[in-house]
Amino acid sequence: MSTAPALPPTPALPIAPAHGHSLVDFEERINFDRLRSYRLSRIQQALEASELGAVLVFDNNNIRYLTGISIGEWTREKLSRYALYTRTGELILWDFGSAAVHNRMYAPWMKPENCLSSWTTMRGAVPPDADLMARAVAEIKDRLAAAGVAGMPIGVDLLDLPMHTELTRQGLDVRDGQQTMLDARQIKNRDEISLLSMAAAMVDGVYHDITEALKPGVRENEIVALANKRLYEMGSDDVESINAVSGERCNPHPHNFSDRIIRPGDQAFFDIMHSYNGYRTCYYRTFNVGRATTVQRDAYTRAREWMDVAIDAIKPGVSTADVARLWPTAEEIGVQDEKTAFGLLFGHGLGLALHERPIISRLTSLESPMLIEEGMVFALETYCPATDGVSAARIEEEVVVTANGVEILTRFPADELFIANQY
Repeated sequence: MSTAPALPPTPALPIAPAHGHSLVDFEERINFDRLRSYRLSRIQQALEASELGAVLVFDNNNIRYLTGISIGEWTREKLSRYALYTRTGELILWDFGSAAVHNRMYAPWMKPENCLSSWTTMRGAVPPDADLMARAVAEIKDRLAAAGVAGMPIGVDLLDLPMHTELTRQGLDVRDGQQTMLDARQIKNRDEISLLSMAAAMVDGVYHDITEALKPGVRENEIVALANKRLYEMGSDDVESINAVSGERCNPHPHNFSDRIIRPGDQAFFDIMHSYNGYRTCYYRTFNVGRATTVQRDAYTRAREWMDVAIDAIKPGVSTADVARLWPTAEEIGVQDEKTAFGLLFGHGLGLALHERPIISRLTSLESPMLIEEGMVFALETYCPATDGVSAARIEEEVVVTANGVEILTRFPADELFIANQY
C-alpha cells in the first residue's frame, strides 16, 4: 500500500507584507471588514477597562479609527465632525453636511440612522447666538440615554472651549478620552501592520528619486515638491509634512524646510510623513551631496550605532526606559537639556496618527516607563551633530515588535552614509 509523501510545512506569513494597492482574487491582502471589527473590539476593551460610558471624539484620526470613514484633510482642524461610541456598542457619526448622506449610501457597516449631519460652528465663524452647540449637545445626550449610558462619564479627545462649556452646562461629566483611545490604538493587527508597511514602501521609492535629484543647485523646497508629487501619484491620501534640512541648517535641527540651495559636500536629511489609508510614516534618511568629510561620516556612524543598539534591545517586556538609557544625554550631543533635545533621540508609536504609544525619550521614559508589547509599531530616531558645527546625521527606522524582537519596515539603505551623485 503506497503512502502519499508528506507535504512540506507551509511557510509562515510575513509579519509586515507590503501588498499591491489593488484588491485581487488570487491572494488575501487588506481585509477592511476585519480591520474595522478589530479596531472596535480594541476600543470596546478600553472602555470596559475605564470608568467611561462612551467616548466622544473630534480628532480625525480617532473618528477614522472608530468609524472607518474619512472625508479629507481639510476637516482636520475644523472640529466640524464628531463620533460617539458607547460601552454598549452604539456607534454614531455626525459628519459634515451632505457627507452624512454619502455615508448612509456607501458605508454599510454603519447603521443608516446613525449617520447624521453635524452641528458645527466652524471654529466660531457661525455666530454664537445661532445656538448650534446647544443643539449638538442635546443630540449627543439623547443618544447617550438611548444607549443606556446616561449619567456615566464621557471621554472626550479634543474640543474647543464653547463645546466644553456646553457639555458641562448640560450636565455631562467630561473626562480625558484621549488616553482611552490611545490604549485601544497601541496594539496593531495584521491589516494595520500591512498598511503601515505599504506606506513605508512608498517612501522607499521616493528616497530613490531623491538620491537622483539631490545635486548642487537644487533647493530644499524642490525636493519637497518632488516627494509630494510622487507620493500622491502612488496613492498617498495625505502628505502631512516633509522636512528637508541641508548644510548649515542641519545643526540645530529646525524641523522644517526652506528654499536653501544645496551645495557640493552638504549633508542633508529628510523626514517624509504621509499616510496610506490613514496609516502614517515618519521616515528620516541622511545623504551627502557628491562627497563627504571625515567628520560627517563620523557623525553618521555614531547615529547608526545608537540606532542599532536600540533595535537590538527591543523585544516584548523591555521598557521604554531600558531603551532610552542606551542613548546619550542631551549634554553629550551638545544640547542644553532634555527638553530641548526632545525628538532628537526619540521613539514614538505610529498608526493613524504620527505620534501614538509608546513614546521613548530620556525626558519622559526614565521616570514614567512603559512596557513594550508585541504588536506595537513605532519609529526610532537618532541625531548626531558633526564636530564641524554645522553638519548632522539623522536616521529613523520604523519597527514592528514581534515575539522575539523587531521587523524593520523602512528599507531604503541606511547602514552607511549614502553619497548622492558621487564625484
